[in-house]
Amino acid sequence: MQDPRCHWCHGDALYQQYHDQEWGRPLFDEQSLFEFLLLEGAQAGLSWITVLRKREHYRAAFDGFDPVKIARYSPAKIEKLLQNPGIIRNRLKVSSAVKNARAWLDLKESGQDPVAFFWDFVDGRPLQNNRKKMADIPASTPLSDRLSKALKQAGFNFVGSTICYAHMQATGMVNDHLVSCPAHGECLALAKAL
Repeated sequence: MQDPRCHWCHGDALYQQYHDQEWGRPLFDEQSLFEFLLLEGAQAGLSWITVLRKREHYRAAFDGFDPVKIARYSPAKIEKLLQNPGIIRNRLKVSSAVKNARAWLDLKESGQDPVAFFWDFVDGRPLQNNRKKMADIPASTPLSDRLSKALKQAGFNFVGSTICYAHMQATGMVNDHLVSCPAHGECLALAKAL
């Protein structure tokens, strides 16, 4: 029998677990939203499975994705991270994580709840798409364009529209599971329960 899951996760147990338990599920936890933002930035130009396989290394290297700690990283700490084979050792991406942690904290200090900042783009409720095939799923949308622009204005980087749309998919702001995938209905039910 053919696997009914979204095709992108076929053939890899870690990918399937991520697909089945995380991708597309509405996420309102501030720490987790920040983690996904940094991981999506690290993924730029690479496949998501590459980052997913390094996720635990990232959690250890980046202090559990604590923005307060990351925002204080010194140039020496950045150099140490660039020697860590468990993460993607790209200077721009590592420096971006520090910059984005500072922007995240600046957002909070300005009185803005980061969770609300993201979810306000979809009026607090996940958008339900009804994609029938992988080719129907866009790399970006006008909505992710707006999120990208807002994040850049708030001081973030590595937040292009494609990265923002991937973040929206991962954190359940949009449900892009194919309608034939069991997870589509699961995510729809989670959204209705909000």
